[in-house]
Amino acid sequence: MKAISLLSGGIDSPVASYLMSKAGADVILLHMDNSPYCDERAMRNVRAIAKQLRDFTGKEFPLYSAPHGPSQTAIRDCCDRNYQCVMCKRVMQLTAGRFAEKMGASAIIMGDSLGQVASQTLKNIRAEFSSMKIPIVRPLIGLDKNEIIAIARKIGTFDISISPAVGCTVVPSKVTVAAEPGRIESFRDRIDIEKLAEEAAEQAVPVV
Repeated sequence: MKAISLLSGGIDSPVASYLMSKAGADVILLHMDNSPYCDERAMRNVRAIAKQLRDFTGKEFPLYSAPHGPSQTAIRDCCDRNYQCVMCKRVMQLTAGRFAEKMGASAIIMGDSLGQVASQTLKNIRAEFSSMKIPIVRPLIGLDKNEIIAIARKIGTFDISISPAVGCTVVPSKVTVAAEPGRIESFRDRIDIEKLAEEAAEQAVPVV
């Protein structure tokens, strides 16, 4: 099975990528470049994580990057501010889905751990996932943070993931933890997230 793993510079997504690779998936890493809402250190960390995954497993883990800043700006300007993170993840999932079609992949991997952050409540995950046409695999969904960190230390990605970098600067002061699918659908009159995802997927490029 070929799968697209949405790789951030954080602790969780490298572990999810590793676990699915260990289970036999051919994992292609897709980083959503959040510029200008991050700094250059984010990409540096992602490159280092990809290299560490290759070194530890002996597998290829090809890395691609797609622009996400334009989508973040459109969400900020057109949607309810407390839905920024939910809509961000929805666009990322749609982008990964379009990219999966291009790459011949049959699943998307995400590093969600249930309830760990606001965007990972069960209601938000349901709202983000609605209308997706490709399976999303969440190998960390039932693990707590200490369990995830233990695996990250084992595979050598933990210290890279906690390296200094500017996090997302477009996160609102208040984030919904109970997103309503109907509310998300109402944003269709304001923003074409399918088009944003298609454009981002088309602009995905290999990272060396």
